Amino acid sequence: MKRILILGGSGFIGNALYRELSPYYNTYATYYASKQFKKNQHFYHFDHTQEDVNEVLKKVKPKLIISAIRGPFDDQIDLHQQLVEHCKYFDCRLIFLSSSNVYDAFHNYPSYEFDKTLSESVYGRLKIKIENDIMRLSPSKYVIARLPMVFGLHSPRIKEIQDKIAENESIEVFPNTIINLNSDRKLCQQIHYIINQKLTGIFHLGTKDLITHYDFYKRLAAKRGWDKIVFKQVYTTNDMRYIAVLPKENKLPPHLLPSCDEILDDSHLALADNE
Repeated sequence: MKRILILGGSGFIGNALYRELSPYYNTYATYYASKQFKKNQHFYHFDHTQEDVNEVLKKVKPKLIISAIRGPFDDQIDLHQQLVEHCKYFDCRLIFLSSSNVYDAFHNYPSYEFDKTLSESVYGRLKIKIENDIMRLSPSKYVIARLPMVFGLHSPRIKEIQDKIAENESIEVFPNTIINLNSDRKLCQQIHYIINQKLTGIFHLGTKDLITHYDFYKRLAAKRGWDKIVFKQVYTTNDMRYIAVLPKENKLPPHLLPSCDEILDDSHLALADNE
């Protein structure tokens, strides 16, 4: 059975991937602060700001590494350079969870897999730097998965909205920003398919359709029953601005290309199942 190591397995996306993959693969993960994983023998404590990732790699001997790790930017760069070197010399592949922010300097159209990356943000430039390091590997050795905003019942974005509603604070929304999105459930299905089919290259994993940031939040509020929510509309430009990643070359099967309605339904159904 394939041995998989998820770096950042205690985070929102990393843990969702662990729960998706562990029934099918010999899956291991790392955690940093969450003590709930301490007794799980498939989780290793790992602080990438202080520890050498090679120690974890020697213990797990993964055939596939999924990087969903967060932390100080310089340490992330150093970590991924180590991962690139490991994959270069060992029978191991790397899946890097990147971001639509690698295109945030382009405003006039959605971005596709092989468009040139250019970012105005520090976060976007971090992701570009790591992507460029990874692309020094043979194409058969890596997957770069660029993600838009990811939602889910327990996602940090949902929690932030709930906290602001509880504190009677407004939620900033952007009527002139056109986006696409994903949910933790759909993302896990997409990554699982990529692993199972041994796909490689660059993938844009978001909804197949687009929506304005404000419209999505309005529909999300209606779906979740947030009747006390207060929106603050922010106009950063007079023109429509795109922050969206769409697939053109590397398309997954139709059932793995969700719509914005399905992302909303994921949130609603998940909420109903837990009530």
